[in-house]
Amino acid sequence: MSAKRISFRALLVWGGLAAALAVLIVFGLSGSKGSVGRAAPTLPASRLSGEAVTLASLRGRPALVVFWASWCTPCEQEAPALERFARELHGRATLVGVNWSDPSLSGAKAFVKRFGWTFPNLRDGDETSGQKYGVSGLPTTYAIDGSGRIRATLRGPQTQASLSHALAFAGGRP
Repeated sequence: MSAKRISFRALLVWGGLAAALAVLIVFGLSGSKGSVGRAAPTLPASRLSGEAVTLASLRGRPALVVFWASWCTPCEQEAPALERFARELHGRATLVGVNWSDPSLSGAKAFVKRFGWTFPNLRDGDETSGQKYGVSGLPTTYAIDGSGRIRATLRGPQTQASLSHALAFAGGRP
């Protein structure tokens, strides 16, 4: 019976460690460069597709800002989930894409068209905004609350479920 108790305890310990690691990976706490809780930096002014968006226009409701590039394979994996998620927001939050570190404007536009993105996308051609946010890999998503503060950093491709969770964390309804 003690062997079963030890196995159950080991399972609980490993399960807890796995859950903690998942939180670190999903919310990027291990590499957020202290961004969680600070005011979100300005967004790039250059519009790639959709309506123009500024941080001021986002005030009062949460937003998810996703940095991506057309050459980024994980960004391609995430792209369909982003469009599905954007269509389900119904005005309760805003999803904004930021094309970052992309050498080709035409490649970026083709990426948006290929995945049928309807949400606004901006272009950070000189990488200034991404550097201010602390982008170190793509895709990277920032959950911003209605007062303009970063509440979570998600690294790597996300699912609709992880995006919903981040939105809830930033004060939006899931």
